[in-house]
Amino acid sequence: MSIEVVNESGYDGVNEESLADVATFVLREMDIHPSAEVTVSVVDVPTMSELHLRWMGLEGPTDVMSFPMDELTPNMGRPDSAGFGPAMLGDIILCPEFAHKQATKAGHDLGHELCLLTTHGCLHLLGYDHITPEQEQKMFALQNELLMDWYAYCAGRHIEFQPKPTGPGAFPSAADRAELDNQLAADEKSAGQGGIPAIAEPKET
Repeated sequence: MSIEVVNESGYDGVNEESLADVATFVLREMDIHPSAEVTVSVVDVPTMSELHLRWMGLEGPTDVMSFPMDELTPNMGRPDSAGFGPAMLGDIILCPEFAHKQATKAGHDLGHELCLLTTHGCLHLLGYDHITPEQEQKMFALQNELLMDWYAYCAGRHIEFQPKPTGPGAFPSAADRAELDNQLAADEKSAGQGGIPAIAEPKET
């Protein structure tokens, strides 16, 4: 698995090695071809805001965006899939300054939040989404399972990028995450900064 992490955010506390490690683990667990390639770009708020507006028509930054290279479905990309070989799966864009607000509100550190968002982004690259309630439940359950398994995998290698958090917001359900986004939107609004969308998805107005 080839994971390239490009950190152009200038934001403190970003561990590029942990992002590459969790992305590699997630894609391996999803039986993706071992020669698949993913780029994780870590950007500042202005850059994320520009991408958010250009590709989703929404003003302001967000936490994570995913740009699949090909139209994949959740079971494609397995090593035993006919005709599938090494490929560029796509790009994941992270905004640590924005994500830090979410991490603080949820009660864990930035390192965990960025690993959670990287896991979320990987699943989007593989065709998972959270448009319908059924999709939300499936994607967030899988996201949490993969992230918890990654912490166990790290422990087995005697590696700790950051302590595994135990708070209720560390491995959220879709409803938990929606509530977090609502709380942050209220905080931003009270500060006169406007609301924010849920994870890379527009909110209805």
